[in-house]
Amino acid sequence: MYCVIMAGGSGTRFWPRSREGKSKQFLSILSKKSLIQSTLERFRTIVPWENVYVVAKKSQQDEIEKHVSKIPSTNVIYEPVGKNTAPCIGLAAIFIQRKDPNGIMVVSPADHLIKQKSRFSKTILSAVQLADQKNGLITIGIPPGRPATGYGYIQIDGEVGSIDDIPAYKVKTFAEKPNLATAQRFLNSGDFLWNSGLFIFKVSIFLKALKECLPELYHGLMKIKRYIGKPQYENVLMQVYRQIESISIDYGVMEKIKNVYLMKGEFFWNDMGNWEQVYQLSMKDKNGNVLSGDVILLNTKNSFVSAAKGVVAVIGCEDVVVVQEKGATLVCKQDHVEHVKTVVQSLKRKKLHKYI
Repeated sequence: MYCVIMAGGSGTRFWPRSREGKSKQFLSILSKKSLIQSTLERFRTIVPWENVYVVAKKSQQDEIEKHVSKIPSTNVIYEPVGKNTAPCIGLAAIFIQRKDPNGIMVVSPADHLIKQKSRFSKTILSAVQLADQKNGLITIGIPPGRPATGYGYIQIDGEVGSIDDIPAYKVKTFAEKPNLATAQRFLNSGDFLWNSGLFIFKVSIFLKALKECLPELYHGLMKIKRYIGKPQYENVLMQVYRQIESISIDYGVMEKIKNVYLMKGEFFWNDMGNWEQVYQLSMKDKNGNVLSGDVILLNTKNSFVSAAKGVVAVIGCEDVVVVQEKGATLVCKQDHVEHVKTVVQSLKRKKLHKYI
């Protein structure tokens, strides 16, 4: 059993705290540990450190090394550029295949919040058994608690049994992030679950699926594999990555393969996608405010205000997010936090790189 942590995300929705050199997975949110450190600790009891791999951007090498010092340095795999999750997982798969052709991979994002660790571990170990039994691709689905529009959904097609009292299902289809009406319909149907971004499969089965669904990516990875540990490796890696398509595992593989199964993840899960979610998960004062740093409020309620340096004063506001960090300040309504990434795009267009 091997664990692969995907740590290549940019986390632009957490600007201005997240920046190009220190993206979301490196932030300490709701904990003293960074999100990636919390993710590593979550797997510590079920996977030995030598079987944990992290895939990260080469441009973030200095930062990643501060957070993953417990795993062998040879287990940190760097992508020259981010190309979404299918190439990321494929790159890890060829490293694991060289070590153990019969290995089973557990793939996890680096920046999600998960509680109820014992239940989480039990679910992962059951999914590993299912992957071994079915020779299929397994994902974890989270029972939806509300009609969320920020998550992808997975429709199940009938129970195929259970392992250690955790039910398993055949997957019928994947659905992209819906509008509110569609999300409500998904919730009412009872057969749609949130897509957690957690995947479990045999290395051999995943690479076989890549060969079938994304043959160009597969052949590129096989070329890279021939040069692992050789002087030409970096050049070959760059050459292949320039040419391969940027594509997610969901769209590129999971939606096209028939032997896909889901295990129900009945533990607390949140993808920590934006500041509004941080507000919802934080302890609030009597006025419903969440405060960090030197903050002065007058007639303000139900707001998230963070001051990294200096003082932030907020007067007469409700349901706002205010984040001040490193010479930049964000002010927005909580129901507009999804647009923060658009601000980052505007900064790039205006070449204000010192704020990105």
